[in-house]
Amino acid sequence: MLTAVSLFTGCGGSDFGLHQAGIQVRFANDILPYARDVYLANLPETDYQVCDISNIRDFPAADILVGCYPCQGFSQGGARKADRKVNYLYRHFVRALKAIKPKAFVVENVSGMQRADFSHLLKSQITLFRLCGYRVTYEIMNSADYGTPQERKRIIIVGLRSDIGERFEFPEPTHGEGRTNDYVTIRQAIGDMPDWPEGEYWTESFHWYYLSRNRRRDWNELSKTIVSHPRHMPLHPISPALNRIHTDKWVWSEDKPARRFSFREASRLQGFPESMRFPETQNSSLREKYRIVGNAVPPQLFSSVAHKLKCYL
Repeated sequence: MLTAVSLFTGCGGSDFGLHQAGIQVRFANDILPYARDVYLANLPETDYQVCDISNIRDFPAADILVGCYPCQGFSQGGARKADRKVNYLYRHFVRALKAIKPKAFVVENVSGMQRADFSHLLKSQITLFRLCGYRVTYEIMNSADYGTPQERKRIIIVGLRSDIGERFEFPEPTHGEGRTNDYVTIRQAIGDMPDWPEGEYWTESFHWYYLSRNRRRDWNELSKTIVSHPRHMPLHPISPALNRIHTDKWVWSEDKPARRFSFREASRLQGFPESMRFPETQNSSLREKYRIVGNAVPPQLFSSVAHKLKCYL
């Protein structure tokens, strides 16, 4: 069985995908205690350490290194500042890459990393990966094209160690018009769940910024991108439609109750299984549940890459 080390792991979206591909995760790391709590409630066999990655000096051997380092500096929903320290956490990933020397690595981050004002950071990463001895390719992938019921575009960077002698080719999309499967809709993902799950959705009022754009999709559509901040979570289809007044203002079409997706609905829309467990611990606030779900990698997206990667190893 192939093995992996997972860094900047969160609650384990990438690692669910690795498990689906039959890859054993030996070691995982993040700084969020509740991410660890949820991870181990669902994937208990991994050695998961909660600490700053800069404090990790020894990494276990593995065939694959995966990393989803924080994206706030690149994200459309984040600060979008190229000089933020968080933008340079990839250097710790490079440190682990040099130490482990795996056969392959996979990096996931927001698609905004390829924007012109951040392109120097993307180029720096790729250069460092190549200097470590890897043939590197990258592509923008939409998780909806691989079975996730939401639109979520992410950059995936894959490296194969040079002695393998091949360059990774990304898997073909499996879902969407003209493909083997139709897109998975909101109804298919959460249609069996209660309309008003008390205590599981954010009840704060809809401020002017929230209503500066249309955050609602209907039952038979893909969800908008699931986010980590509960105030900005997309609307559940039970909410009335929004009508555009002008560029940055939308209003309700009807005077009816509206709500955001609950954290459990967001989990399913991210592609986590119905059996996903969220234990009640000292770290388990509602905000933290939204946070770890919204920051996760859709397992189906990572699984598709991992299955293809196994063909080279």
